[in-house]
Amino acid sequence: MRLKTSLALAFGLATAGWAQAATELVIATVNNGHMIEMQKLSKNFEAANPDIKLKWVTLEEGTLRARVTTDIATKGGQFDVMTIGMYETPIWGKKGWLNEIKADAAYDIDDLLPAMRNGLSVGGKLYAAPFYGESSMLMYRKDLADKAGVQVPERPTWDQIADLAKKIHNPKDGVYGICLRGKPGWGDNMAFLTTLVNTYGGQWFDTSWKPQLESKPWKEAISFYVDLLKNYGPPGSSGNSFNEILSLFNAGKCGMWIDATIAASFISDPKQSKVADQVAFAQAPTKVTPKGANWLWAWSLAVPAGSKKSEEAQKFIKWATSKEYIQLVAKTNGWAAVPTGTRKSTYASPDFQKAAKFAAAEKMAIDTANPNDSTLPKSPYVGVQFAAIPEFQAIGIAVGQQMSAALAGKTSVDAALKAGQVAADREMKKARYYK
Repeated sequence: MRLKTSLALAFGLATAGWAQAATELVIATVNNGHMIEMQKLSKNFEAANPDIKLKWVTLEEGTLRARVTTDIATKGGQFDVMTIGMYETPIWGKKGWLNEIKADAAYDIDDLLPAMRNGLSVGGKLYAAPFYGESSMLMYRKDLADKAGVQVPERPTWDQIADLAKKIHNPKDGVYGICLRGKPGWGDNMAFLTTLVNTYGGQWFDTSWKPQLESKPWKEAISFYVDLLKNYGPPGSSGNSFNEILSLFNAGKCGMWIDATIAASFISDPKQSKVADQVAFAQAPTKVTPKGANWLWAWSLAVPAGSKKSEEAQKFIKWATSKEYIQLVAKTNGWAAVPTGTRKSTYASPDFQKAAKFAAAEKMAIDTANPNDSTLPKSPYVGVQFAAIPEFQAIGIAVGQQMSAALAGKTSVDAALKAGQVAADREMKKARYYK
């Protein structure tokens, strides 16, 4: 009798467990504002899908990249959904490390901005769905430009930018002519500097995959950058990244800033920015060519090929990157807070246009960025502010450290570029691009 009771109890508990056992999706994501908001709003997804439970692993950007790269390369299977970018997607998609995102009619894949869809596709197949996208553009204090008697054109040149920086630079009053990234990193100072080199007519590698860091465009672009920040930038620029400059700009200390379009919503928000009513927007500056002058990036959601829960993972991704999700954010937090840079319908919304004075400039920047044709000389790689090859991370980090040292005055521009060339050459030979 006791045995029967024990068996009945065990069976009862087991069946109760089966009834409750929802599929758990482990999602790796980055700890920025839009993703934190997605986690808060995901209770709506769980309510609509009681058979799916979400478990979040939220990490700093650098840690996230390292964790997901290791996991996918070793087929670790820790994550069912990964937050990755435009750098990883074409490389991993080509290797067969990601499952194709199978969009149904309700998802409306044709509503995705072409630049985003193309940058996250391989052979016409989408391997990551864009959660928010960005390009880069000029953000500036119109009050200071007006005071200097300067009308900033829609697409200024770098010479015009240098001239305006000189006119509005007033460190005694705590205003610096221009703020630009200086902190080392392939996705940090090198994201900005690669666009600068592109518009100067340069490239990372020629068609034989030989690094080009000692070429004339690199020398001219980096010399210009170092001089510009030395003369008209804030002190300590070699340690400044996106967040440091955002704080400076919001405090009214930057006359101009060329960086991610996503910054526009923060600097034009009166709750965050002292100068919200003074900011204006234009396209990223050009020099020799408009090609590759502004970058292209998307934080996107992807399903690693090793996931045993691909169907549920796809369901979540399609929810988080849908038109309906954008409407949910707008309803919850207002149109100024929606993730931008992904869908045509967002920019077509009168409510969004009214809430976001940067909308037209941001969309133009995204639409004109082309990762398949970002350099004046022909290049063998895809990517605007990076080269989508596995070796680029190590090369970009090494070169970024050299550029930051040159900006800090610890080494000359020529010496920094020579050291960068040596590092890049070593990595490319090791990977057998050439002997």
